[in-house]
Amino acid sequence: MADDLLHSPLHDRHVALGARLAPFAGWEMPLQYTGVVEEHTAVRERVGLFDVSHLGTLDVHGRGAAAVVDRVMTNDLARIGSGQAQYTLCCTEQGGVVDDLIVYLESPQRLRLVPNAANAAAVAERLRSAAPPGVHVEDHHQDVAVLAVQGPASAAVVSAVGLPVSMGYMSFARARRAGVDVTVCRTGYTGELGYELLVPATAAGELWDALMQAGDEAGIQPCGLASRDTLRTEMGYPLHGQDLSVDITPVQARLRWAVGWDKHDFTGKEALAAERAAGPARVLRGLLAEDRSIPRPGMAVRRTGPDVGTAVDAGVVTSGTFSPTLRIGIGLALLDAAVQDGDEVNVDVRGRPGRFVVTKPPFVQASPAS
Repeated sequence: MADDLLHSPLHDRHVALGARLAPFAGWEMPLQYTGVVEEHTAVRERVGLFDVSHLGTLDVHGRGAAAVVDRVMTNDLARIGSGQAQYTLCCTEQGGVVDDLIVYLESPQRLRLVPNAANAAAVAERLRSAAPPGVHVEDHHQDVAVLAVQGPASAAVVSAVGLPVSMGYMSFARARRAGVDVTVCRTGYTGELGYELLVPATAAGELWDALMQAGDEAGIQPCGLASRDTLRTEMGYPLHGQDLSVDITPVQARLRWAVGWDKHDFTGKEALAAERAAGPARVLRGLLAEDRSIPRPGMAVRRTGPDVGTAVDAGVVTSGTFSPTLRIGIGLALLDAAVQDGDEVNVDVRGRPGRFVVTKPPFVQASPAS
Protein backbone atom coordinates (compact mmCIF):
# COMPACT_ATOMS: atom_id res chain seq x y z
CA MET A 1 0.00 0.00 0.00
CA ALA A 2 1.33 3.44 -0.94
CA ASP A 3 0.09 4.83 2.39
CA ASP A 4 2.56 2.56 4.20
CA LEU A 5 5.57 3.85 2.24
CA LEU A 6 8.02 6.42 3.54
CA HIS A 7 8.44 9.63 1.58
CA SER A 8 11.58 11.58 0.82
CA PRO A 9 11.60 15.21 2.00
CA LEU A 10 11.67 16.02 -1.73
CA HIS A 11 8.49 14.07 -2.50
CA ASP A 12 6.42 17.16 -3.38
CA ARG A 13 9.06 18.29 -5.86
CA HIS A 14 9.06 14.91 -7.58
CA VAL A 15 5.29 15.03 -7.90
CA ALA A 16 5.44 18.58 -9.30
CA LEU A 17 8.01 17.45 -11.88
CA GLY A 18 5.72 14.65 -13.02
CA ALA A 19 7.95 11.84 -11.80
CA ARG A 20 6.74 8.28 -12.09
CA LEU A 21 6.93 7.04 -8.51
CA ALA A 22 7.41 3.45 -7.40
CA PRO A 23 7.93 1.51 -4.15
CA PHE A 24 11.56 0.81 -3.32
CA ALA A 25 12.76 -0.74 -0.05
CA GLY A 26 9.83 0.69 1.88
CA TRP A 27 10.01 4.14 0.28
CA GLU A 28 8.09 5.74 -2.57
CA MET A 29 10.83 7.08 -4.81
CA PRO A 30 11.04 8.55 -8.34
CA LEU A 31 11.61 5.80 -10.89
CA GLN A 32 11.92 8.20 -13.83
CA TYR A 33 10.94 11.69 -14.98
CA THR A 34 11.24 12.17 -18.74
CA GLY A 35 12.59 8.72 -19.57
CA VAL A 36 15.41 6.35 -18.68
CA VAL A 37 17.51 6.92 -21.80
CA GLU A 38 17.28 10.71 -21.58
CA GLU A 39 18.19 10.72 -17.90
CA HIS A 40 21.01 8.21 -18.40
CA THR A 41 22.45 10.26 -21.29
CA ALA A 42 22.29 13.46 -19.25
CA VAL A 43 24.58 11.92 -16.63
CA ARG A 44 27.03 10.53 -19.17
CA GLU A 45 27.20 13.79 -21.16
CA ARG A 46 26.14 16.66 -18.87
CA VAL A 47 24.82 16.40 -15.31
CA GLY A 48 22.00 14.65 -13.50
CA LEU A 49 20.46 15.17 -10.06
CA PHE A 50 19.23 12.19 -8.04
CA ASP A 51 17.29 12.03 -4.80
CA VAL A 52 18.67 9.00 -2.95
CA SER A 53 17.33 9.90 0.47
CA HIS A 54 16.10 6.34 0.89
CA LEU A 55 19.71 5.37 1.65
CA GLY A 56 20.40 4.84 5.33
CA THR A 57 22.44 7.14 7.56
CA LEU A 58 24.11 5.67 10.65
CA ASP A 59 26.42 7.63 12.96
CA VAL A 60 28.84 5.68 15.15
CA HIS A 61 30.65 7.67 17.80
CA GLY A 62 32.53 7.28 21.06
CA ARG A 63 35.96 6.09 22.11
CA GLY A 64 36.85 3.07 19.99
CA ALA A 65 34.12 3.70 17.39
CA ALA A 66 36.42 3.05 14.43
CA ALA A 67 37.59 -0.24 15.96
CA VAL A 68 33.97 -1.41 16.25
CA VAL A 69 33.23 -0.57 12.62
CA ASP A 70 36.47 -2.22 11.51
CA ARG A 71 35.55 -5.41 13.36
CA VAL A 72 32.10 -5.62 11.76
CA MET A 73 33.07 -4.61 8.20
CA THR A 74 35.38 -6.40 5.77
CA ASN A 75 37.56 -3.57 4.49
CA ASP A 76 40.48 -2.19 6.49
CA LEU A 77 39.95 1.30 7.89
CA ALA A 78 43.72 1.58 8.37
CA ARG A 79 43.89 2.08 4.59
CA ILE A 80 42.24 5.52 4.87
CA GLY A 81 42.54 8.61 7.04
CA SER A 82 40.22 11.23 8.46
CA GLY A 83 38.19 12.95 5.74
CA GLN A 84 38.20 9.89 3.50
CA ALA A 85 35.54 7.34 2.58
CA GLN A 86 35.73 3.61 1.96
CA TYR A 87 33.57 1.04 0.20
CA THR A 88 33.10 -1.96 2.47
CA LEU A 89 30.91 -4.98 3.16
CA CYS A 90 29.01 -6.19 6.18
CA CYS A 91 29.08 -9.99 6.20
CA THR A 92 27.65 -12.91 8.13
CA GLU A 93 29.92 -15.43 9.87
CA GLN A 94 29.42 -17.64 6.80
CA GLY A 95 30.72 -14.89 4.50
CA GLY A 96 27.42 -13.86 2.91
CA VAL A 97 26.88 -10.16 2.35
CA VAL A 98 24.37 -8.45 4.65
CA ASP A 99 25.03 -5.17 2.84
CA ASP A 100 27.57 -3.16 0.88
CA LEU A 101 28.00 0.42 2.02
CA ILE A 102 30.20 3.48 2.31
CA VAL A 103 31.97 4.41 5.55
CA TYR A 104 32.98 8.04 6.08
CA LEU A 105 35.81 8.37 8.61
CA GLU A 106 35.70 11.70 10.40
CA SER A 107 37.98 10.57 13.22
CA PRO A 108 38.69 7.38 15.19
CA GLN A 109 35.85 8.47 17.47
CA ARG A 110 33.26 9.42 14.86
CA LEU A 111 32.16 7.75 11.63
CA ARG A 112 29.14 7.94 9.35
CA LEU A 113 27.88 4.92 7.42
CA VAL A 114 25.53 5.01 4.43
CA PRO A 115 23.99 1.56 3.94
CA ASN A 116 21.28 0.52 1.51
CA ALA A 117 17.73 1.35 2.55
CA ALA A 118 16.51 -2.20 3.02
CA ASN A 119 19.53 -3.20 5.09
CA ALA A 120 20.11 -0.17 7.31
CA ALA A 121 18.40 -1.71 10.35
CA ALA A 122 20.34 -4.99 10.01
CA VAL A 123 23.66 -3.13 9.75
CA ALA A 124 22.78 -0.98 12.78
CA GLU A 125 21.91 -4.07 14.81
CA ARG A 126 25.23 -5.74 14.01
CA LEU A 127 27.13 -2.62 14.99
CA ARG A 128 25.21 -2.27 18.26
CA SER A 129 25.85 -5.92 19.10
CA ALA A 130 29.59 -5.36 18.65
CA ALA A 131 29.75 -1.99 20.42
CA PRO A 132 31.07 -1.80 24.00
CA PRO A 133 29.67 0.73 26.51
CA GLY A 134 30.56 4.23 25.36
CA VAL A 135 30.22 3.55 21.63
CA HIS A 136 26.86 4.66 20.29
CA VAL A 137 25.11 3.79 17.02
CA GLU A 138 22.50 6.35 15.96
CA ASP A 139 20.04 5.88 13.11
CA HIS A 140 19.35 9.14 11.24
CA HIS A 141 17.69 7.48 8.25
CA GLN A 142 14.79 9.94 8.07
CA ASP A 143 16.68 12.97 9.41
CA VAL A 144 19.24 13.22 6.61
CA ALA A 145 18.54 13.63 2.89
CA VAL A 146 21.04 12.48 0.26
CA LEU A 147 21.29 14.21 -3.13
CA ALA A 148 23.61 12.88 -5.83
CA VAL A 149 24.95 15.26 -8.49
CA GLN A 150 26.57 13.16 -11.21
CA GLY A 151 28.12 13.88 -14.59
CA PRO A 152 30.90 15.87 -16.31
CA ALA A 153 29.39 19.20 -15.23
CA SER A 154 28.73 18.14 -11.62
CA ALA A 155 31.68 20.05 -10.12
CA ALA A 156 30.59 23.30 -11.75
CA VAL A 157 27.03 22.87 -10.46
CA VAL A 158 28.03 21.99 -6.90
CA SER A 159 30.55 24.84 -6.80
CA ALA A 160 27.92 27.27 -8.08
CA VAL A 161 25.77 26.70 -4.98
CA GLY A 162 28.72 27.51 -2.72
CA LEU A 163 29.93 24.03 -1.82
CA PRO A 164 33.52 22.70 -2.03
CA VAL A 165 34.46 20.38 -4.90
CA SER A 166 38.26 20.08 -4.76
CA MET A 167 38.51 16.95 -2.61
CA GLY A 168 39.87 13.73 -4.11
CA TYR A 169 37.83 10.69 -5.06
CA MET A 170 36.37 8.89 -2.01
CA SER A 171 37.00 11.94 0.17
CA PHE A 172 34.56 14.30 1.84
CA ALA A 173 34.37 17.76 3.36
CA ARG A 174 31.92 19.53 5.61
CA ALA A 175 30.65 22.97 4.65
CA ARG A 176 28.22 25.55 5.95
CA ARG A 177 25.62 26.72 3.45
CA ALA A 178 22.59 28.94 4.11
CA GLY A 179 23.07 28.32 7.82
CA VAL A 180 23.02 24.54 7.39
CA ASP A 181 25.79 21.93 7.65
CA VAL A 182 26.27 19.98 4.41
CA THR A 183 28.61 17.02 3.91
CA VAL A 184 30.01 16.92 0.38
CA CYS A 185 31.31 13.50 -0.68
CA ARG A 186 33.27 12.71 -3.85
CA THR A 187 31.38 9.49 -4.30
CA GLY A 188 28.73 8.12 -6.63
CA TYR A 189 27.23 5.08 -8.31
CA THR A 190 27.44 6.08 -11.97
CA GLY A 191 31.11 5.95 -13.02
CA GLU A 192 31.07 9.68 -13.75
CA LEU A 193 32.53 12.63 -11.88
CA GLY A 194 30.07 13.20 -9.08
CA TYR A 195 29.19 14.29 -5.58
CA GLU A 196 26.79 13.03 -2.94
CA LEU A 197 25.45 15.72 -0.62
CA LEU A 198 24.21 14.83 2.86
CA VAL A 199 21.98 17.55 4.25
CA PRO A 200 19.36 17.81 7.03
CA ALA A 201 16.01 16.71 5.64
CA THR A 202 14.48 20.07 6.52
CA ALA A 203 16.95 21.85 4.19
CA ALA A 204 16.83 19.36 1.31
CA GLY A 205 14.20 21.23 -0.72
CA GLU A 206 16.11 24.50 -0.79
CA LEU A 207 19.33 22.73 -1.83
CA TRP A 208 17.52 20.77 -4.57
CA ASP A 209 16.07 24.00 -5.96
CA ALA A 210 19.45 25.73 -5.85
CA LEU A 211 21.14 22.87 -7.70
CA MET A 212 18.45 22.77 -10.37
CA GLN A 213 18.78 26.51 -10.91
CA ALA A 214 22.60 26.42 -10.94
CA GLY A 215 22.61 23.55 -13.43
CA ASP A 216 20.04 24.99 -15.82
CA GLU A 217 22.59 26.31 -18.30
CA ALA A 218 24.48 22.99 -18.23
CA GLY A 219 21.28 21.08 -19.02
CA ILE A 220 20.80 19.47 -15.63
CA GLN A 221 18.25 16.64 -15.58
CA PRO A 222 16.41 15.22 -12.56
CA CYS A 223 17.01 11.48 -12.63
CA GLY A 224 15.21 8.51 -11.12
CA LEU A 225 16.23 5.10 -9.84
CA ALA A 226 15.74 3.45 -13.25
CA SER A 227 18.58 5.42 -14.87
CA ARG A 228 20.66 4.97 -11.73
CA ASP A 229 20.33 1.23 -12.35
CA THR A 230 21.36 1.38 -16.02
CA LEU A 231 24.31 3.63 -15.16
CA ARG A 232 25.62 1.34 -12.41
CA THR A 233 25.11 -1.76 -14.57
CA GLU A 234 27.23 -0.25 -17.36
CA MET A 235 29.99 0.11 -14.75
CA GLY A 236 29.48 -3.39 -13.39
CA TYR A 237 28.70 -2.07 -9.92
CA PRO A 238 26.83 -4.70 -7.88
CA LEU A 239 23.37 -4.16 -6.40
CA HIS A 240 22.62 -5.79 -3.08
CA GLY A 241 19.69 -8.16 -3.31
CA GLN A 242 20.69 -9.15 -6.84
CA ASP A 243 24.47 -9.34 -7.35
CA LEU A 244 25.21 -9.49 -3.61
CA SER A 245 23.24 -11.19 -0.85
CA VAL A 246 23.63 -13.35 2.24
CA ASP A 247 24.01 -16.20 -0.27
CA ILE A 248 26.65 -14.46 -2.40
CA THR A 249 30.07 -13.77 -0.89
CA PRO A 250 32.63 -11.07 -1.74
CA VAL A 251 34.89 -13.79 -3.17
CA GLN A 252 32.17 -14.88 -5.57
CA ALA A 253 31.33 -11.27 -6.44
CA ARG A 254 34.95 -10.39 -7.33
CA LEU A 255 35.14 -7.95 -4.45
CA ARG A 256 38.26 -9.35 -2.81
CA TRP A 257 39.76 -5.84 -3.01
CA ALA A 258 37.13 -4.69 -0.48
CA VAL A 259 38.34 -7.21 2.11
CA GLY A 260 41.15 -6.47 4.58
CA TRP A 261 42.67 -9.94 4.48
CA ASP A 262 45.52 -8.94 6.79
CA LYS A 263 43.26 -7.54 9.50
CA HIS A 264 43.39 -9.41 12.80
CA ASP A 265 39.70 -10.25 12.62
CA PHE A 266 36.36 -9.29 11.15
CA THR A 267 32.99 -10.97 10.88
CA GLY A 268 33.16 -13.71 8.24
CA LYS A 269 36.96 -13.71 7.90
CA GLU A 270 37.44 -17.44 8.51
CA ALA A 271 34.80 -18.48 5.98
CA LEU A 272 36.00 -16.01 3.34
CA ALA A 273 39.65 -16.99 3.77
CA ALA A 274 38.73 -20.65 3.31
CA GLU A 275 36.72 -19.88 0.16
CA ARG A 276 39.52 -17.75 -1.28
CA ALA A 277 42.04 -20.55 -0.67
CA ALA A 278 39.83 -23.24 -2.21
CA GLY A 279 38.54 -21.09 -5.04
CA PRO A 280 34.86 -20.17 -5.39
CA ALA A 281 32.49 -22.55 -7.16
CA ARG A 282 30.83 -19.62 -8.92
CA VAL A 283 31.92 -16.11 -9.95
CA LEU A 284 30.07 -12.91 -10.85
CA ARG A 285 30.91 -11.96 -14.44
CA GLY A 286 29.68 -9.58 -17.11
CA LEU A 287 27.57 -10.45 -20.15
CA LEU A 288 27.67 -8.51 -23.43
CA ALA A 289 25.03 -9.28 -26.08
CA GLU A 290 26.10 -10.42 -29.53
CA ASP A 291 22.55 -10.07 -30.86
CA ARG A 292 19.51 -8.01 -29.89
CA SER A 293 18.81 -9.92 -26.68
CA ILE A 294 18.34 -8.10 -23.37
CA PRO A 295 19.09 -10.13 -20.23
CA ARG A 296 16.96 -9.83 -17.10
CA PRO A 297 17.51 -11.06 -13.53
CA GLY A 298 16.65 -14.71 -13.04
CA MET A 299 17.28 -15.81 -16.65
CA ALA A 300 19.25 -19.05 -17.01
CA VAL A 301 22.72 -18.98 -18.59
CA ARG A 302 24.06 -21.98 -20.51
CA ARG A 303 27.50 -22.76 -21.88
CA THR A 304 27.85 -23.49 -25.59
CA GLY A 305 30.61 -24.19 -28.10
CA PRO A 306 32.51 -27.15 -29.56
CA ASP A 307 34.26 -27.94 -26.27
CA VAL A 308 30.92 -28.24 -24.48
CA GLY A 309 28.66 -30.05 -26.93
CA THR A 310 25.05 -29.84 -25.82
CA ALA A 311 24.43 -26.60 -23.92
CA VAL A 312 24.76 -27.08 -20.16
CA ASP A 313 23.58 -24.93 -17.28
CA ALA A 314 26.22 -22.44 -16.25
CA GLY A 315 24.47 -20.02 -13.91
CA VAL A 316 21.92 -17.24 -13.72
CA VAL A 317 21.62 -13.56 -14.63
CA THR A 318 21.63 -11.35 -11.51
CA SER A 319 21.34 -7.94 -13.22
CA GLY A 320 20.45 -7.19 -16.82
CA THR A 321 19.36 -4.25 -18.91
CA PHE A 322 19.59 -2.41 -22.22
CA SER A 323 22.68 -0.19 -22.25
CA PRO A 324 21.70 3.30 -23.46
CA THR A 325 25.38 4.05 -24.15
CA LEU A 326 26.23 0.89 -26.13
CA ARG A 327 22.70 0.33 -27.47
CA ILE A 328 22.86 -3.40 -26.68
CA GLY A 329 21.99 -5.74 -23.85
CA ILE A 330 24.37 -6.09 -20.90
CA GLY A 331 24.23 -7.89 -17.60
CA LEU A 332 25.90 -9.46 -14.62
CA ALA A 333 25.60 -13.17 -13.98
CA LEU A 334 26.69 -15.60 -11.31
CA LEU A 335 28.43 -18.29 -13.36
CA ASP A 336 30.20 -21.57 -12.79
CA ALA A 337 33.87 -20.93 -12.07
CA ALA A 338 34.82 -22.90 -15.19
CA VAL A 339 33.33 -20.13 -17.35
CA GLN A 340 35.95 -17.54 -18.25
CA ASP A 341 35.99 -14.04 -19.71
CA GLY A 342 35.78 -14.34 -23.49
CA ASP A 343 33.60 -17.47 -23.46
CA GLU A 344 30.35 -17.49 -25.40
CA VAL A 345 27.15 -18.38 -23.56
CA ASN A 346 23.42 -18.45 -24.21
CA VAL A 347 20.84 -16.72 -22.04
CA ASP A 348 17.31 -18.08 -21.99
CA VAL A 349 15.40 -14.93 -23.00
CA ARG A 350 11.78 -16.03 -22.62
CA GLY A 351 12.44 -19.36 -24.32
CA ARG A 352 14.81 -18.04 -26.99
CA PRO A 353 18.61 -18.47 -26.69
CA GLY A 354 20.29 -15.07 -26.71
CA ARG A 355 23.99 -14.99 -27.62
CA PHE A 356 26.38 -13.32 -25.17
CA VAL A 357 30.10 -13.11 -24.60
CA VAL A 358 31.41 -13.21 -21.03
CA THR A 359 33.13 -9.88 -20.41
CA LYS A 360 34.89 -8.25 -17.48
CA PRO A 361 33.10 -4.99 -16.55
CA PRO A 362 33.00 -2.07 -16.85
CA PHE A 363 31.16 -2.14 -20.14
CA VAL A 364 31.87 1.56 -20.76
CA GLN A 365 34.86 3.66 -19.82
CA ALA A 366 34.57 5.48 -16.51
CA SER A 367 35.10 9.21 -16.33
CA PRO A 368 38.82 10.01 -15.84
CA ALA A 369 37.85 12.05 -12.78
CA SER A 370 35.65 9.41 -11.16
